[in-house]
Amino acid sequence: MGGILSYLTGDNDPNLDIPDSTTGLTPRECQTVQYTWSLVYQNSKPAGVQLFIELFRTHPEYQSMFPSFRGVALSQLEKSKKLEAHATNVMSSIATLVDNLGDVECLVELARKIGENHGRRKLKQQAFIDVKILLMRILKQNLGSKLTPLGEEAWSKTLDLANKFIFQGLQPNN
Repeated sequence: MGGILSYLTGDNDPNLDIPDSTTGLTPRECQTVQYTWSLVYQNSKPAGVQLFIELFRTHPEYQSMFPSFRGVALSQLEKSKKLEAHATNVMSSIATLVDNLGDVECLVELARKIGENHGRRKLKQQAFIDVKILLMRILKQNLGSKLTPLGEEAWSKTLDLANKFIFQGLQPNN
């Protein structure tokens, strides 16, 4: 509850603005990401499907990387239980990363594991950069005014941090 109150009241504790030496994130930024994610995660299935539909609409080449989704119209995919299941897994992975912002070693290992899993599927760094851009857009759409400039910056830093370690996991023999 303290994180939510700090986010809502703009707590003036100067310790909330001291960045972690490993992540570069401040406690205030971590609290902001965790609070805003809790709002989005309440509707994680539709938000996850929205993320993938936008990804495939913006970057159709990614759709062809999924054998189950290859050649399927986006209007059909919006109703697909297979897409919903995959989107749910992705949203759960994001939730796990967000939940572990305070446990840097675990966060690093989780992100590297995501990279390793996707490296076996030959995904490149650009795919995660593209997902970051779309996830930022979806956060703005779903949160509206609840995503403050601090929240946008905190999310951008958090996703860049996750991508840094995901990229390490993408590398063969990391």
